[in-house]
Amino acid sequence: MPNLLILILRNNRLGEYLSSERYTNSTKVELTKVDLSLNFIQDLSFDIFQGHVQAVTINLSHNQLTDVTFDLSHLVSLERLDLSYNNISGISSQTSMDTLRKLYKTSKLKIDLSNNLLKCSCQNLKFLKWIDANLNLLMNTDKYTCRFDNNNIVQLTNVNAIVKQLEKECSSNITLTICIAVGIITALIILFAGLLFRFRWRLRYLYHMTRHKYNIFKSIQSSTTYKYDALISYANEETDFIVNEVIPNLERDESMKLCVNQRNFVPGEDITQNIINGIHQSRFTICILTPSFLDSYYCMFEFNMARMESIYSRDGQNILFLVFYKQLRPKDLPLVILELVQKQSYLEYPNDEQGNVAFWAKMKETLVQCR
Repeated sequence: MPNLLILILRNNRLGEYLSSERYTNSTKVELTKVDLSLNFIQDLSFDIFQGHVQAVTINLSHNQLTDVTFDLSHLVSLERLDLSYNNISGISSQTSMDTLRKLYKTSKLKIDLSNNLLKCSCQNLKFLKWIDANLNLLMNTDKYTCRFDNNNIVQLTNVNAIVKQLEKECSSNITLTICIAVGIITALIILFAGLLFRFRWRLRYLYHMTRHKYNIFKSIQSSTTYKYDALISYANEETDFIVNEVIPNLERDESMKLCVNQRNFVPGEDITQNIINGIHQSRFTICILTPSFLDSYYCMFEFNMARMESIYSRDGQNILFLVFYKQLRPKDLPLVILELVQKQSYLEYPNDEQGNVAFWAKMKETLVQCR
């Protein structure tokens, strides 16, 4: 029926069909009036009115539409769009609002939104401003109602006053929302930073152990054989003690093999990687505790990496030996070392001839027994 001028399909049940299909396959029709009222329409296919360049009146009243999501740009002759008695709370699409405004200028379009319960909220403020600016485009405005977020329903007789009221409320809401969002983000950052600090040594240990050839998703497995019996961790100020006392006494008769940074670390390799490799290749780590040790970043790095090795690669086996070479008060010790001292045995270097002999004998005996 290419020359059909009036199409009345009111009072049917075409809503489900028309939500995805058109009632004509033509791209150009002569229709001047289309009545789709009382059809239980909740939504319309976007291009349902494509080619309706002659359409003057479209009646979509008494349906269940909630928004205007269909294309209106082809309705260049439209003079009346009846959307009354629907469930429209507002028009969300800026494109649809701009198109309706344009059609008013070209064809003097009038829209009937009466007996729809519009929404007076911050989310719908853009549409309410559009109504305020285009009252001459609307019909039967005395029958427009609006519901606030607190469920109060008012007649939309003074749109401008409602718009100003909402602007003030929404402005304060936006400020509150921004403050809450900033607060939440700040709390998350602090929490994240706290977790990073709390597990910093574990993360460093895992990073270095997986840096080249370990898979982070697998547990780190220790070898049953070790290249060294012990790694000696000490501050530079104690180099003479290491060279003159520790190495000669523990490596005497080749009974033990020590890992000493000045002698065994690989030149050109990153120092942190050398430390990790030394700890991983050594059965034990011996820390020579002095004030200089506690002040040294790399000494504390060695201590904490050995502690992580003990926990995550040696099934909780103690691989740390603490030797107090110089007097240290408990309050001078970091909490993590103090806890270790209270839980496990430690040795104090006697620094006298007879005591030194007994000290080294006890040290060698302990290390050999733990092999």
